[in-house]
Amino acid sequence: MPKNSIKILFLSTLISGVLISLCANSWMGAWMGLEINLLSFIPLLSSNLNMFSTEASLKYFLVQAIASSTLLFLILLKINMYEMFSFTKLSPWNNFIMIPLLMKVACAPFHWWLPSVVEGISWINCFFILSIQKIAPLMLISYLLTNNYFIQFMIISSSLIGAMGGLNQTSIRKILSFSSINHVGWMLTTMILGPNYWWMYLTIYSMNIISIISMVMSTNSSFIPQTFNSLNNKKIIKFVLFTSILSLGGLPPFLGFFPKWITIQLMIQNLMILTSMILIMSSLLTLYYYLRIIYSTLTITNSEIIWFTSNSNKLDNPKLMMISIIILSLGVLICTLIMFMY
Repeated sequence: MPKNSIKILFLSTLISGVLISLCANSWMGAWMGLEINLLSFIPLLSSNLNMFSTEASLKYFLVQAIASSTLLFLILLKINMYEMFSFTKLSPWNNFIMIPLLMKVACAPFHWWLPSVVEGISWINCFFILSIQKIAPLMLISYLLTNNYFIQFMIISSSLIGAMGGLNQTSIRKILSFSSINHVGWMLTTMILGPNYWWMYLTIYSMNIISIISMVMSTNSSFIPQTFNSLNNKKIIKFVLFTSILSLGGLPPFLGFFPKWITIQLMIQNLMILTSMILIMSSLLTLYYYLRIIYSTLTITNSEIIWFTSNSNKLDNPKLMMISIIILSLGVLICTLIMFMY
């Protein structure tokens, strides 16, 4: 009971830190919300059951502390150099102040800490780092972001590094971390195109991450070879897991294709042809190693043992799996109907 109450306390302060950053009307208030969020998340990362969690929490704390201190330094420097603390869309200060925020969301080339941190933590904390911890920094970045060469370089580097980094990985955690780096490039692109598109992208991305992590937690798998034969007696879990992975990669007609479809259409309308080509090619790279994993799991290494087939219909949580299948498979149709209704 004490451990559960402590987790509830830190979780509530973590959410309150995110809300403080979202609702702040000054940059000092937004910085304080980021610090409350950070100091609440560090105790949730460390665990006595996992010997790598302490190392991962220390790495995460050092990186986030460096980013937060740099952000505070730049904010105070801006206040001292100008009488009125305000941001204009053409000011070069925006690029400087975005650098620590981009480090917080693991945007390339500031991505180096994310795979090593994600590798040593639990699946629940992995979900927090890949989704909830990105909300406040991305909101602050959206206040500053304009379409310039610096942002275009960040978008292209994130998409390419996130796509190529997962090619030779066998750890599911590292594959999800490099996929997150790739998706950060797409989110920055949606911020250029409109103020609300990145919320849609982050929401659908979080739904895919929830589905993947829930399926992996139910099978207690951490590496790709563990899914080869361990899921033969749980075919529905294997189906939902690989459907979620394909949706995360943006393969039609799954739900993850919808935000990429909208983003590509808006980029073509705004004549961002080169950036759209690079993002599409990076998505093809991610789909390549997703399909390579799925092909080897479903065909080459797939084998069945007769005395395991009787347990094939026993599901851990059938309602959750059916909801995941319906949302991920029919999500593009539902979202398209909603879009045409408006």
